[in-house]
Amino acid sequence: MSQQSFKIDVSSRIQRLPPYLFGRINKMKYEKRVAGIDIIDLGMGNPTDPTPQCVVDKLKEAAIDPRNHRYSVSNGIAGLRREVAMKYKKRYGVDLDPETEVIATIGSKEGFSHLCLALLGPGDTVIVGDPAFPIHIYAPAMAGANVIRIPLGNDQAFLDRIDQTIDGLYPPPKLLILNYPHNPTAMTIDPVFWEKAIEMCRRRNIMVISDFAYGEINFDGYAAPSFLAAKGAKELGVEFTTMSKSYNMAGWRVGFCCGNSEMVKALATIKGYYDYGIFAPLQIASVIAMRECAQTPQDQSRMYEQRRDEVCRGLDKLGWSYEKPRASMFVWARISPEHFKAGEGTIDFCLRMMDEAEVALSPGRAFGEHGEGYVRIALVENEQRLRQAMRNLERALMPKPPKREKRQKVGVK
Repeated sequence: MSQQSFKIDVSSRIQRLPPYLFGRINKMKYEKRVAGIDIIDLGMGNPTDPTPQCVVDKLKEAAIDPRNHRYSVSNGIAGLRREVAMKYKKRYGVDLDPETEVIATIGSKEGFSHLCLALLGPGDTVIVGDPAFPIHIYAPAMAGANVIRIPLGNDQAFLDRIDQTIDGLYPPPKLLILNYPHNPTAMTIDPVFWEKAIEMCRRRNIMVISDFAYGEINFDGYAAPSFLAAKGAKELGVEFTTMSKSYNMAGWRVGFCCGNSEMVKALATIKGYYDYGIFAPLQIASVIAMRECAQTPQDQSRMYEQRRDEVCRGLDKLGWSYEKPRASMFVWARISPEHFKAGEGTIDFCLRMMDEAEVALSPGRAFGEHGEGYVRIALVENEQRLRQAMRNLERALMPKPPKREKRQKVGVK
């Protein structure tokens, strides 16, 4: 008698998720590296520079103390929340109550996802720009909400597109997700944008989540404005920040959600059920990072600025078009049409570049329909490796014609 195979029936939540378009890229990158091929990885925004030594030293010290080995609190230790509030006051002029308007998260991605669970459910609608960082799409979808993508912008025309879209929706959308400096495009805004966005959302009764993960990585004298610094922001929204990029602490997984007290409370409620908080020594070390390493984000910004310039010089040689970014750790570049093979899309192009140039890039299509034709280049390698990567791409895409052999002249007798 044959045994019937057991079927695992996953939830509709999983089935609603779109295909993970980075999967093929990551699989090929892994296989190449296992084979001993040195892939220059400019695909993932994963900082390779070290965490400040004083922060590492504080982690070691705190980790030895057995009092820090117990469960922490899910909303973050009081000292850390106070430090975040002081930083917002000093850097952006924003007053935050560390008890009710600040919560620590296990990286901004975890906090963002859990906040979507706290705010959204089946029948709710969210508006997101396209292209978008994938979790801005997936987290609302996993919460059961519908996601409407609007072609991305950073001006009044973008807000008008959102406003016009809302006119045709019933029930109206519940949440608007904005991300500046933007991932993947590195698009930036000026403070007046936030004022106009808040006016529209107040009129439409829509909440706002601002993803400000790259807010401290600025170039050429630009200073990215915080959503919370705009008048009325705390009435309708929150902002996520992280230690990952500014202090090279990506693997430490320490982030923050600040702003509207009801939204922070909703996130705290969800987190109270899901986790016991971040390991206390990580939080203690993060306090030291903000308190003693105020110069680190500026130093890191200068490093990324130099790397940006290196990549842009290589893109100029390739003939690819781009807007020179004023912030973030990415360059968003449009691939020259002649560098595609017939019928090739951006994902296949990136797979081919791993084969022919030994360089990993993020395909723009993986960030949304309006990313097709573009790649995101992460500025995570040092300048020498970036130069090599751009030379490799040039070699693969613009091969030099073979040299002609010199013919020896034969004299006539």
